Amino acid sequence: MGFQTPQYKLSKLLEQAGNGRIQLPDFQRGYKWDEERIRSLLVTVTLGHPLGVLMLLQTGNDQVRFKPKAIEGTPSESGKAEPDLLLLDGQQRLTSLYQSLTGSGVVDTEDARKKQVQRRFYIDIARALEDPARRDEAVVIVPGDGIERTNFGKDIRLDVSTPEKERQHGYFPFRLIYDSPGQLDWLWNFPGETGDATARRALIQRFQGEILTPMQSYEIPAIELDKSTTKGAVATVFEKVNTGGLPLNVFELLTATFAGDAAYFDQHGDDFRLKDDWQLTEQIISAHPVLRGIRNTDFLQAVSLLVTAHGPSFTSARKEDVLRLELSQYLAWAEQVREALVWVAQFLRDEHIHRSRDIPYPTQLVPLAVIRVILGESATIHGVRSRLRQWFWCGILGELYGGATETRFARDVDQVPAWARAVTSPDTTIQLPGTVSGATFAESRLLSLRTRQSAAYKGLHALLMAGGAKDWRFHQTFDHTQYVALDVDIHHVFPKKWCDDNKIPRNLRESIINKTPLAAKTNRLIGGASPATYVPKLEGAAAVGSDELDDIIGAHLIDTKALRAADFDAFFLARRRALLELVEKAMGKQAQRDVDAGELTGGAEAPEAFAEEDDDPQDTGDPNEDDR
Repeated sequence: MGFQTPQYKLSKLLEQAGNGRIQLPDFQRGYKWDEERIRSLLVTVTLGHPLGVLMLLQTGNDQVRFKPKAIEGTPSESGKAEPDLLLLDGQQRLTSLYQSLTGSGVVDTEDARKKQVQRRFYIDIARALEDPARRDEAVVIVPGDGIERTNFGKDIRLDVSTPEKERQHGYFPFRLIYDSPGQLDWLWNFPGETGDATARRALIQRFQGEILTPMQSYEIPAIELDKSTTKGAVATVFEKVNTGGLPLNVFELLTATFAGDAAYFDQHGDDFRLKDDWQLTEQIISAHPVLRGIRNTDFLQAVSLLVTAHGPSFTSARKEDVLRLELSQYLAWAEQVREALVWVAQFLRDEHIHRSRDIPYPTQLVPLAVIRVILGESATIHGVRSRLRQWFWCGILGELYGGATETRFARDVDQVPAWARAVTSPDTTIQLPGTVSGATFAESRLLSLRTRQSAAYKGLHALLMAGGAKDWRFHQTFDHTQYVALDVDIHHVFPKKWCDDNKIPRNLRESIINKTPLAAKTNRLIGGASPATYVPKLEGAAAVGSDELDDIIGAHLIDTKALRAADFDAFFLARRRALLELVEKAMGKQAQRDVDAGELTGGAEAPEAFAEEDDDPQDTGDPNEDDR
């Protein structure tokens, strides 16, 4: 086996992918990168940073005859060509680059919730030229039609659907990076900020020199296996490439930096050990297990947010800014962040989030802790806490913390404290934080929330418990002690077996609408029986009358008349309405009612719009035994 290590111009790779000279071996999985990974990849290219190595195999090998298949998004003719090279490693990267940098630039991808979407990618010219350190913020995602809508699609926030409108907003499309005629035409007609010809020419020259020209000469290293490579060697190399070593993370890099701090050594006679200091935080996490998902890098981001929020520049939690932390800055805030984590743990318990795996967005705990530090004891004032609670649930139910989070961290740290404090003052000029104003929820999303992979699914589980729901058999509220003791989890109201026997569609059966928090023993008693059978059985097990049991079940926002009659459709429609009202109460705003009142399904957020999900592990057992 022989190999080469050539450097390929990205423009050449795109050309070879488009004409079929580079294809995939048929064993490669399908394309599946989400919009944020694509955006991050484009940021990497605009900065000229390396994006990793590709692995290619020369074709024409008698020992290795993989069936080729075209890269997704390339012209149909490309699959008919005889490839010169097969791409063994780098499919997701090259497919993302091909779709975003050629043709219409519209990429078939998915958002952080796994909803299937189409996206375009742009460079905000003015922001890109401001500061290379903020280039990440200059790469923008826009819907595939070029129009970003708000207010459930009624209002237009941004329209770059035509080249004229792109130029008007100063959004240069990535699709034109390697399209010289199209690029020149776009730039020639670009008016600039003032319309002044001299200023426009200078801006274009800067943009070309600092952004476009470096991107056009961008190269990607490759390992190119020659024709003598055996199939066994291909498998071995492929495995080695895909199980590479772990890179150093920010925490490990700062450990080394802080250990070399001369001022600390002069004062203490010893080096500062970041790992030892982290053990103090681990003690708090150990005492509050709900915090177990917090990592040392999260802690450093919280410190960075506080340092930058109180500094002369902009608030930031990006890796570059975390790495700029000085030991004195870290020491000034670390203990306050630790104290805030204790408050965060209590906040989660108050919201009936009892286990770390039940936290909808672990990343949201970073700004929550920082906001607590900034607010100090005022965070405990009822009105202030109510606003923090609204922000928290808007982030969860609006599903806003699932993608790129560093920018949202900074925005929330800048906006939420002043807004929360304003509840105690007559100041009416403070605007809603972006996370609150931008959060939306559609009724049809209740249909597609099916597993705990969704933050809003876990959020509704907690909201039901916080609303006073009790276990149907033991009549216990779901505080932390009882939640653990009763082994509470999310279970079906109409059991799986009953649903399957009665031909209830899987999407309806698995929806959060047909789920509720119950103790493990209660769920086992229910088994796979009809509600018409198990509800009277529960009366005997709990030793309560029918009216009292109806009150207990009703606290779960369930129509008990429909449940006792095993009328799935009536139950489903009534509970969907009730859960939507629960969402509205938590978010402090109206949701979109996009499903016809008498219809079981429909709307823009219905399951058909999302990637297929497996059932929750808790719900895959023998329905006759446990329905878990």
